[in-house]
Amino acid sequence: MMSKGITTTLLHADRSGNIEHGAVHKPMHTAVAYRYGDVNDLVAVFQGTQSGYSYSRQGTPTTAALEHKITLLERGRGTVSFGSGMAAQAALFSTLLRAGDHLVSSQFIFGNTNSLLGTLQDLGVQVTMVDATDAANIAAAVQENTRMVFVETIANPGTQVADLAGIGRLCRERGLLYVVDNTVSTPYLFNPADVGAGLVMNSLSKYICGHGNALGGALTDVGGFDWSDYPNIAEVYRKGDPANWGLMQLRKKGLRDMGGSLASETAHRIAVGAETLALRMERACHNALTVAQFLEGHPSVARVHYPGVASHPQHARATELFGVRDASGGHAARYGALMSVELQPGLDCLAFLNALEIVILSTHLGDSRTLALPAAHTIYYEMGPQKRAQMGIADSLVRLSVGIEDTDDLLTDLAQGLARLTR
Repeated sequence: MMSKGITTTLLHADRSGNIEHGAVHKPMHTAVAYRYGDVNDLVAVFQGTQSGYSYSRQGTPTTAALEHKITLLERGRGTVSFGSGMAAQAALFSTLLRAGDHLVSSQFIFGNTNSLLGTLQDLGVQVTMVDATDAANIAAAVQENTRMVFVETIANPGTQVADLAGIGRLCRERGLLYVVDNTVSTPYLFNPADVGAGLVMNSLSKYICGHGNALGGALTDVGGFDWSDYPNIAEVYRKGDPANWGLMQLRKKGLRDMGGSLASETAHRIAVGAETLALRMERACHNALTVAQFLEGHPSVARVHYPGVASHPQHARATELFGVRDASGGHAARYGALMSVELQPGLDCLAFLNALEIVILSTHLGDSRTLALPAAHTIYYEMGPQKRAQMGIADSLVRLSVGIEDTDDLLTDLAQGLARLTR
């Protein structure tokens, strides 16, 4: 069988199985219930000894088609999809951790994830947050009861790049479940399987969907963890191949019991959006690097946080980790499309944002359009100044999620916005 690139693989993934009437896309299956001609088949599906669908809360043929694509993207064993990225994270922590367990997390994480970890502590799970740009900090935080390590590849919004390979080696040595949120880098630029991750999280709402028109999340088992030794797998799911136990518990507990299900209509929209992931990421990464270099040289800008600029503390690491390979196996670095900018002291970041004409003021990221917001005033406001300082979020920090517009138009808009501040 010929080896195929990522776009070809995604475009033709649905045709790997039979599709009714020769359609090139899997159709939307909106039924809630599924009929069986033999009750023994129904029983087997319920008990997990036979593949099939019992009730749409646990998945449909349409969500399964999307999960197949995500599994291909992450080079994994299987995927469970959820109604949002936060639903995926809630399922991850609540179904695989128990009261008395210990979680080590990067301190550079999405604001809502930070809030969720606070809820987890209220439920009896110990959480230690450290600077994950050095695996030694993770190692120092590990305790007897540590079960899981959680990091983002490129942090939102500060763009710190975790010591992904070093943490992977540590987790293998200690037998810890290593979970990597791959949302900002996307599986186009990076596969956490390459650094020993056990589970990979993706917010499908962002770059994978790409058009700001659907919420979704996914957890993919990429084969880097031995579930047979994990004490938190319920006895009822300890049957068959242990490699399937983690996803089985996530699907049963996270979807069946907690109801964080992804609707078929939404799954279909995300699956179609995913087909152009590579095309969109190439353009967005090009735009982001150009914008970052322009802003870094502007007198009104104090600092640019973007892994693609040489001043970034983890620039060398990002160059090694993130990018695409050509047909000859060569590596071309790409640094993602998310950045943050600090203006010079005395300049009003809110006035700057209000002066922009093309850039959209919005809380989302990973859209095909360029979006911006004042991070400290909005998505990180609730955590307070002390926590923001720990995460490196200055009061003047502007987060930019760079889209696929014409590059010169973005530069012109940013230039005129900054010019208004200096007048």
